[in-house]
Parts: sequence; structure tokens; C-alpha cells
Amino acid sequence: MRTAAVVGTGLIGTSAALALTGRGITVYLEDADPDAARTAAALGAGTVEEPEEPVDLAIVAVPPALVGKVLADCQRRGLARCYTDVASVKSGPRAEVAALGCDTVHYIGGHPMAGREQSGPLAARADLFEGRPWVLTPTPDTSTDTLNAALELVALCGAMPVVMDAAAHDRAVALVSHTPQLLSSLVAARLEHADETSVRLAGQGVRDVTRIAASDARMWLDILSANAGVVADILDELAADLSTTVAALRSLQDGDEAARQAGVAGIEAVMRRGNHGQARIPGKHGAPPTRYETVVVAIGDQPGELGRLFGEVARAGVNIEDVAIDHSAGQRVGLVQLSVAPSAVHELVVTLRARGWNVRD
Repeated sequence: MRTAAVVGTGLIGTSAALALTGRGITVYLEDADPDAARTAAALGAGTVEEPEEPVDLAIVAVPPALVGKVLADCQRRGLARCYTDVASVKSGPRAEVAALGCDTVHYIGGHPMAGREQSGPLAARADLFEGRPWVLTPTPDTSTDTLNAALELVALCGAMPVVMDAAAHDRAVALVSHTPQLLSSLVAARLEHADETSVRLAGQGVRDVTRIAASDARMWLDILSANAGVVADILDELAADLSTTVAALRSLQDGDEAARQAGVAGIEAVMRRGNHGQARIPGKHGAPPTRYETVVVAIGDQPGELGRLFGEVARAGVNIEDVAIDHSAGQRVGLVQLSVAPSAVHELVVTLRARGWNVRD
């Protein structure tokens, strides 16, 4: 691949363009909003000039409802030799592409499983896709050259290709992406009118659950509209689980010992199911999940403290597998939670304390 076009310079399109330009690919940028394309170009994602000849691959980075229309326009103009998209739903766009009579030999659906709660070109990152799955959904008549072009795009962006049927993809993302987004929003919505004292008690748990509730509502309306039926089916199943859990909680307040024990069993069952489901989520680099221990260190809210802590951990010869920071309300201090291999915990705690760090038990 020597040349590419990105049509739609939002978060995903601009991030792909940045990754490609970083690998020496000449990228041409288009957007219905010229200012967005110029912003992406200013960030180093490519040029807003028109290509003089068809590019090797065009990436259609628009909402699911617009994929068919935009693809048809790009093919009419002869923009590229091969085409792909990055929409987060695949069945609807595929049906529209077929209905519009688009060339499906030189088109393959795609969906990089990466994103942020921010949107727009200014939120883009060249490393957004590194190590992330990138689903490809070829049609029966997708050519080998088109598949290879898409695979090259995935490799250039540092992602991992996963070939799936479009309908299977939509069921999967409804479970692991679309439903969690709605649940995060529903939990965060309970905070909208909560009293200030309650909100100030928020810790890392509620921050984790509600992080993606900050996502662009308009963007998610496009996504959910395109996969509404499948998401609704999963929510129906969740609603049944919620009803059972509510009944179990009510039983815990019952004066009857048998009812209370039934409630205990019900809550324990749902918690254990959650344990088992969470344990199935792949760990680092797609490997089987690994259990790490957490070392909690209190640090001051001042420049350089976090970097100094990471430097100390590195000098101790310990690899940080994950990190989270819990900020104390009303105080200029934070608790840094370092996830490390269990075998490294004792030596790391001893080393950090010897160097003056406040390691919490």
C-alpha cells in the first residue's frame, strides 16, 4: 500500500490516517465538514488535496447509516481500487450496500474494536488500534486483493485481524460494547440528581463503571439505531436477571429464615456468575487472563510524582501490568493501584517503603 483515502475524519478515521501516515503512506482526507478534514490534516493525518489517480484503499469512516451512501459515491467517483469501512455495525450497512448496487467485489466491511469516550479529530491517536482486534466481514464475492488490502491496513495500524460473519459480529458487539455503553449510561444517570454528599463519596468502582457514560450521545444513537434489535434482546435477558436479583435482595430483609437463605443463595449465584464471566475476558495481548496482585501507593498531587514512582518500580525490576488512580475528594493526594505479578509484591513493597513511599496495607 502506497496511498489511501480516509472519508470521515472523526476519531476513528483520523486515528487510522495518523497510523498510516506514520508508516509512510500518503493519505488523502475527506469530510462533509471541511473544517474537520483541515483539522485532521493539521494534526499530520494527511492532505485535503484530491488524489490524481485512484488510491490503493479508501476507508469509509462514517456512521453506520451513511456507509452505503458514501461508499456508492466513492465508487462512482473512482476514488480507490479497494474499499473498506470502520462502522461498528455490519449487517445493516451490508444490506444497504447491496441495495444500492455497490461493487462488493472490491469492498469489505471492517470494524476496529477500539475507541475513546472523546470524539472528533482532536481526540485521535496514531496508536489507538495497537493490539486491538479489527474485525473484517467479507462477502462471498469479496476479492482476495480486497481482503489482502484490508489485512495490510490492519497490520499497518498495529491491530489484530479477526474475520467474522456480519451477523455474528453484530451479536458479539451488542454483548461486549453496545450493552455495556447503555448500562454505563444508566448507572451514571442515577447520579444526575443525587445529593452532593453522595456524589462526593464516589470511588474507583463507580468511576470504572461510568467512564464510558461520557461518550458522545449522538454518535451512540447512530450505533444503537443500527443494532437496536440485538441490543434489546440482551437487555431483556438482563432485565430478567435484575428482577431475580431484586427479589433476592428483598428476601434478605424477610423475617423468615428460609426466605433469607434463598436471598443469600440468589445473590451469591449472580456474583459467582459474574466472577466466571469476568474471568473469560482475555488478558494482555489477548492471552488467557492472569490474576495480578495490587500494590497501593499514596502520592501527592504534584508534577513528576507519578513518573518518579514508575521509575522506582522499574529500578526494582518489576513490570507494571496495569494501573489505576483513585483520587481523594477534597485532598491533594491520590492512591495509585499498581497491578503486578504476585511473585513481585513482597520485594516491591519492601523496596518502595525503604525509599520513602507510603505503601498502604
